[in-house]
Amino acid sequence: MKSILIFILCVSAHLSSAQKKTMLFDGTAIKGWHNFKKSIVDSWTIEDGALTTDGKGSDLVSDKEYGDFVLDFDFKVQPKGNSGVIYKVIEVNDEAHFATYASGPEFQIIDDIAYPEELKDVQKSGANYDINPPKMIASHPAGEWNHGTIKVKNNKITHSINGKKVVKYTYGDATWDAGVVKSKFAKWPYAMAHHKGKIALQGHGDRIYFKNIAIKEL
Repeated sequence: MKSILIFILCVSAHLSSAQKKTMLFDGTAIKGWHNFKKSIVDSWTIEDGALTTDGKGSDLVSDKEYGDFVLDFDFKVQPKGNSGVIYKVIEVNDEAHFATYASGPEFQIIDDIAYPEELKDVQKSGANYDINPPKMIASHPAGEWNHGTIKVKNNKITHSINGKKVVKYTYGDATWDAGVVKSKFAKWPYAMAHHKGKIALQGHGDRIYFKNIAIKEL
């Protein structure tokens, strides 16, 4: 009887954990999102079940803030394209928070092969943009679908592409601080480590696609 009870409790705990996974975009409607510093959704549409933009509008931002989480998403970028997923975004109406990336780290998405400018390692796919370079290029060529994962737990952050962990860092520690000082973020709100923030999908002037966006709060 005791073993049966333990089994039931384990199954219950597993189901409870699984139920925490929330679809942020399921391919049918744009709900729970808005353009940065706006109350509407503009320039983002649904095409064949994917969330897409030509990048001529502002970034798309989640209505809700998140602390510790696992974010999964599928993405593809047009040839020569550039985009990203930004997290810990602070959305307030002042000059310091002029863009999503002014306050939050960015999971870089880019055409590593044909981008028209020479890329630094900290600008390649999966990087924590301008701070932590990916240890490998794990993305498929531009125009093909990839799977990305961002995990944030007790300031330990990882970026993965197609099941391969490409970046690992500790948010707000001495190493991170040193990297920020050398980056363009040194005097931005980005430099002030914080627990919670919104998630943003970047419109960078290029065609980008996202689908199967799901989050599990930890």
